[in-house]
Amino acid sequence: MVNVYYDQDADLGIIQDKTIGIIGYGSQGHAHALNLKDNGQNVVVGLYPGSSSIAVAEAAGLRVADVPEVAKEADVIMMVIPDHVQGRIYREQIEPNLKPGSAFMVAHGFSIHYREIVLPDNMDVMMVAPKAPGHRMRELFVEGVGVPSLLAVHQDATGNAQQIGLAYAKGIGCTGAGVLETTIKDETESDLFGEQSILCGGVTALVNAAFETLVEAGYPQEIAYFECLHELKMIVDLMYQGGHNYMHFSVSDTAEYGSLSRRDRIIDEHVRENMRAVLKEIQDGTFAREWIAENDEGRPRFVPMRDAAQNAPIEGIGKQLRAMMPWMDPK
Repeated sequence: MVNVYYDQDADLGIIQDKTIGIIGYGSQGHAHALNLKDNGQNVVVGLYPGSSSIAVAEAAGLRVADVPEVAKEADVIMMVIPDHVQGRIYREQIEPNLKPGSAFMVAHGFSIHYREIVLPDNMDVMMVAPKAPGHRMRELFVEGVGVPSLLAVHQDATGNAQQIGLAYAKGIGCTGAGVLETTIKDETESDLFGEQSILCGGVTALVNAAFETLVEAGYPQEIAYFECLHELKMIVDLMYQGGHNYMHFSVSDTAEYGSLSRRDRIIDEHVRENMRAVLKEIQDGTFAREWIAENDEGRPRFVPMRDAAQNAPIEGIGKQLRAMMPWMDPK
């Protein structure tokens, strides 16, 4: 069992007199900065000159400075910009300006694990990774709930890295929900695998394949959309609430029998072999090198794949049907 920490295990006083620099003000960055500010912490947001986020952050009552200035001032730096640019920004703007004795943090272990960022041995290096998108993290903080988080101590130069990490986690509202102890390796590899095999890649591929199978067999697109995508939320919500057993309990016996008797034909050993291959590419760095190279080369493969996905038939019919359901607040 992993260690789990709560409010009583964390002391905000540890970071009370420190300046916390948040590099970036996107989905995660805005939530970290605002939650810390609301919890009485001294926060400065690091952005590049001309960033459209400067005015947004300042309007929220936050102090903003250039990234090199934040690196010089901050006692704790949290980097929450996209993975593929973290290494370059760190090497060019942060590393030459690091404040002696400061601590460095990330919200996802990619750049540390794959050595895009290599910190000096005399620095505390931690990861605090909230398990929710930033906007949801902010919403739940405002509601007084908070989201769970992962904590990893990568380097403990001062002997205080864990307590600083827990204090930070409390500052952003995560200790109320629980902070699980892990390693940067485990978080990075499991996170990438989850995204690719099920949460983003696997589930969209399965939905598309099922949708296309029904349409090819002559069923209307509207019916295929409802059966293969729209109803998915209901099933996922049931699993989220009580696991697979609760979902099976909640659906009909016909649905449960069909699930148990046919699922191994859909996700067979060939699919499992592909999953193992995907995991191996994550573990040996193949995916990380590919992703960094893809961005260095101007995204020649990513952009066409994104365009094709955004213009798939299921997206067109889905947009039409969601427009008929205004209670869903279509995006």
